[in-house]
Amino acid sequence: MSTPDTTDDAVRELLLVMPRLVGRIKRLPLPEQLRSLDLAPRHLSLLSLLLLDGPLTVSQLAEMLGVAPTTVSLIVSDLSRRAVLVRREDDADRRRRIIDITPESRPAITQWLSPGAHAWRHALAPLTAAQQRTFVDTLLRYEEAVSTARQATPKRE
Repeated sequence: MSTPDTTDDAVRELLLVMPRLVGRIKRLPLPEQLRSLDLAPRHLSLLSLLLLDGPLTVSQLAEMLGVAPTTVSLIVSDLSRRAVLVRREDDADRRRRIIDITPESRPAITQWLSPGAHAWRHALAPLTAAQQRTFVDTLLRYEEAVSTARQATPKRE
Protein backbone atom coordinates (compact mmCIF):
# COMPACT_ATOMS: atom_id res chain seq x y z
CA MET A 1 0.00 0.00 0.00
CA SER A 2 1.46 3.38 -0.97
CA THR A 3 1.68 6.30 1.41
CA PRO A 4 -0.48 9.28 0.60
CA ASP A 5 1.22 12.23 -1.05
CA THR A 6 1.48 14.95 1.59
CA THR A 7 1.73 17.61 -1.12
CA ASP A 8 -1.61 16.45 -2.55
CA ASP A 9 -3.10 16.61 0.94
CA ALA A 10 -1.84 20.16 1.39
CA VAL A 11 -3.09 21.17 -2.07
CA ARG A 12 -6.50 19.69 -1.26
CA GLU A 13 -6.70 21.69 1.97
CA LEU A 14 -5.57 24.89 0.28
CA LEU A 15 -8.06 24.45 -2.56
CA LEU A 16 -10.77 24.26 0.08
CA VAL A 17 -9.58 27.12 2.27
CA MET A 18 -8.65 29.68 -0.41
CA PRO A 19 -12.20 30.28 -1.74
CA ARG A 20 -13.48 30.61 1.84
CA LEU A 21 -10.68 33.04 2.65
CA VAL A 22 -11.30 35.17 -0.44
CA GLY A 23 -15.04 35.13 0.23
CA ARG A 24 -14.56 36.31 3.81
CA ILE A 25 -12.18 39.05 2.75
CA LYS A 26 -14.63 40.27 0.11
CA ARG A 27 -17.38 40.42 2.73
CA LEU A 28 -15.40 42.67 5.08
CA PRO A 29 -17.55 45.75 5.46
CA LEU A 30 -16.17 48.89 3.92
CA PRO A 31 -16.55 51.89 6.25
CA GLU A 32 -19.25 54.32 5.15
CA GLN A 33 -16.72 57.06 4.34
CA LEU A 34 -14.98 54.78 1.79
CA ARG A 35 -18.00 53.19 0.09
CA SER A 36 -18.42 55.79 -2.63
CA LEU A 37 -14.73 55.68 -3.62
CA ASP A 38 -14.90 52.52 -5.76
CA LEU A 39 -11.61 51.22 -4.34
CA ALA A 40 -9.81 48.42 -6.18
CA PRO A 41 -7.14 45.94 -4.99
CA ARG A 42 -4.37 48.30 -6.18
CA HIS A 43 -5.76 50.95 -3.82
CA LEU A 44 -5.86 48.47 -0.96
CA SER A 45 -2.18 47.56 -1.42
CA LEU A 46 -1.04 51.17 -1.56
CA LEU A 47 -3.17 52.20 1.42
CA SER A 48 -1.92 49.19 3.40
CA LEU A 49 1.68 50.24 2.86
CA LEU A 50 0.98 53.81 3.96
CA LEU A 51 -0.93 52.59 6.99
CA LEU A 52 1.82 50.15 8.05
CA ASP A 53 4.92 52.12 7.04
CA GLY A 54 3.78 55.73 7.29
CA PRO A 55 4.43 58.42 4.69
CA LEU A 56 6.44 57.28 1.64
CA THR A 57 7.65 58.69 -1.65
CA VAL A 58 6.20 57.64 -5.00
CA SER A 59 9.46 55.80 -5.76
CA GLN A 60 9.34 53.90 -2.47
CA LEU A 61 5.72 52.92 -3.04
CA ALA A 62 6.48 51.84 -6.62
CA GLU A 63 9.38 49.66 -5.47
CA MET A 64 7.36 48.06 -2.67
CA LEU A 65 4.36 47.44 -4.96
CA GLY A 66 6.52 46.18 -7.83
CA VAL A 67 5.07 48.64 -10.32
CA ALA A 68 6.29 51.66 -12.26
CA PRO A 69 6.39 55.05 -10.53
CA THR A 70 3.96 56.37 -13.16
CA THR A 71 1.42 53.74 -12.06
CA VAL A 72 1.77 54.86 -8.44
CA SER A 73 1.48 58.50 -9.50
CA LEU A 74 -1.82 57.74 -11.24
CA ILE A 75 -3.20 55.95 -8.16
CA VAL A 76 -1.98 58.75 -5.88
CA SER A 77 -3.53 61.40 -8.14
CA ASP A 78 -6.81 59.51 -8.13
CA LEU A 79 -6.88 59.16 -4.33
CA SER A 80 -5.65 62.73 -3.80
CA ARG A 81 -8.58 64.08 -5.84
CA ARG A 82 -10.88 62.09 -3.56
CA ALA A 83 -9.18 63.58 -0.44
CA VAL A 84 -7.93 60.16 0.71
CA LEU A 85 -4.24 60.94 0.21
CA VAL A 86 -2.18 64.08 0.57
CA ARG A 87 1.09 64.99 -1.12
CA ARG A 88 3.61 67.28 0.51
CA GLU A 89 7.12 68.39 -0.32
CA ASP A 90 10.00 66.41 1.13
CA ASP A 91 11.92 68.82 3.37
CA ALA A 92 15.18 67.10 2.43
CA ASP A 93 14.56 67.30 -1.33
CA ARG A 94 11.87 69.70 -2.52
CA ARG A 95 11.61 67.88 -5.88
CA ARG A 96 10.28 64.76 -4.14
CA ARG A 97 6.76 64.39 -2.84
CA ILE A 98 5.83 62.51 0.31
CA ILE A 99 2.52 60.65 0.13
CA ASP A 100 0.37 60.05 3.21
CA ILE A 101 -3.20 59.25 4.18
CA THR A 102 -5.22 62.36 5.04
CA PRO A 103 -6.08 62.76 8.73
CA GLU A 104 -9.77 62.68 7.78
CA SER A 105 -9.45 59.34 5.98
CA ARG A 106 -7.05 57.61 8.37
CA PRO A 107 -9.69 56.37 10.89
CA ALA A 108 -11.84 54.77 8.16
CA ILE A 109 -8.84 53.18 6.43
CA THR A 110 -7.53 51.90 9.77
CA GLN A 111 -10.97 50.44 10.57
CA TRP A 112 -11.05 48.74 7.17
CA LEU A 113 -7.50 47.36 6.94
CA SER A 114 -6.44 46.72 10.54
CA PRO A 115 -8.43 43.48 10.99
CA GLY A 116 -6.50 41.90 8.10
CA ALA A 117 -3.15 42.99 9.51
CA HIS A 118 -4.11 41.67 12.95
CA ALA A 119 -5.22 38.35 11.43
CA TRP A 120 -1.89 37.99 9.58
CA ARG A 121 0.04 38.79 12.77
CA HIS A 122 -1.99 36.16 14.63
CA ALA A 123 -1.39 33.56 11.91
CA LEU A 124 2.34 34.30 11.61
CA ALA A 125 3.10 34.70 15.33
CA PRO A 126 3.85 31.01 16.07
CA LEU A 127 6.28 30.79 13.15
CA THR A 128 9.97 31.58 13.26
CA ALA A 129 11.29 34.36 11.03
CA ALA A 130 12.56 31.71 8.59
CA GLN A 131 9.19 29.95 8.53
CA GLN A 132 7.42 33.26 7.96
CA ARG A 133 9.75 33.97 5.02
CA THR A 134 9.05 30.50 3.61
CA PHE A 135 5.31 31.08 3.91
CA VAL A 136 5.47 34.47 2.17
CA ASP A 137 7.77 33.09 -0.54
CA THR A 138 5.34 30.21 -1.08
CA LEU A 139 2.42 32.59 -1.54
CA LEU A 140 4.49 34.66 -3.98
CA ARG A 141 5.40 31.55 -5.99
CA TYR A 142 1.72 30.54 -6.01
CA GLU A 143 0.73 33.99 -7.26
CA GLU A 144 3.36 33.78 -10.00
CA ALA A 145 2.27 30.27 -11.01
CA VAL A 146 -1.38 31.31 -11.22
CA SER A 147 -0.43 34.37 -13.26
CA THR A 148 1.75 32.31 -15.61
CA ALA A 149 -0.94 29.65 -16.01
CA ARG A 150 -3.51 32.32 -16.82
CA GLN A 151 -1.28 33.92 -19.44
CA ALA A 152 -0.60 30.53 -21.03
CA THR A 153 -4.30 29.65 -21.30
CA PRO A 154 -5.60 30.51 -24.78
CA LYS A 155 -8.48 32.94 -24.86
CA ARG A 156 -11.77 31.76 -26.29
CA GLU A 157 -12.99 33.64 -29.33
